[in-house]
Amino acid sequence: MAERRSGAAEGLSRLSEWADAHLSLLRSLSTGMAVAGVLVLARSVRMTAKFTSALDIPVEFVQKNVKLRGKLHRITEKGLEVEHVPISIPFITSIQRKWQSKGLLLVRLAGVELAPSGTAWLQRELKPKQMMWFQLLGREDLALECLVLVNKGRFLSVCLNEEILRQGLGRTARIEGLRHDSHLYWKLHKRLLRAELKALKKNKGIWKEESYSERIRDRISNNKFVQRLKQFVSWLRSS
Repeated sequence: MAERRSGAAEGLSRLSEWADAHLSLLRSLSTGMAVAGVLVLARSVRMTAKFTSALDIPVEFVQKNVKLRGKLHRITEKGLEVEHVPISIPFITSIQRKWQSKGLLLVRLAGVELAPSGTAWLQRELKPKQMMWFQLLGREDLALECLVLVNKGRFLSVCLNEEILRQGLGRTARIEGLRHDSHLYWKLHKRLLRAELKALKKNKGIWKEESYSERIRDRISNNKFVQRLKQFVSWLRSS
């Protein structure tokens, strides 16, 4: 029994000697772990922060084309007004909610020139408070250029940028915020062009061809003699 106690004491003594000899190493490891913990916490805070303005979003988020989640509030001629819904993490999120400000992000459909009928279609199809994902492609002043995804059913999501073009409710445009010589730019631009081509082939939306009678009526109404005759008739009525 005495031998076991002496062996344990000797082991503890050696451990103490090793700790004394490598004290600086242990301190460095502790400091390193503390710094790593701070970095992880800082990153978690960024990922769980609620963005209420386009200027609040870190530059690297835009450069890395990060996807964010949001809740739709309104659809205007300028774009979609979306409330950012950040990732929720216990403890961190509860603390952040106490000092988070209120505000909506202005999200535009990147690479799409919306027709008035396109805005009306979005107002009919999308529901208030509907959840959506928007992938950051660029930022211009207070607006975000994004690919916008909404759920259609349990396992299906639709890209609004492509759907608008597929319905013939807009035209393809330059994707602002992306370098025009980048692989991602041309990959997305081709997708949008293919969607627009489908509407063009099916004569949908703005690509719908006028009927023969409509073309004849337009030609008559644009004829100079007919226009002068209308002016003369209106003059007679006024006099």
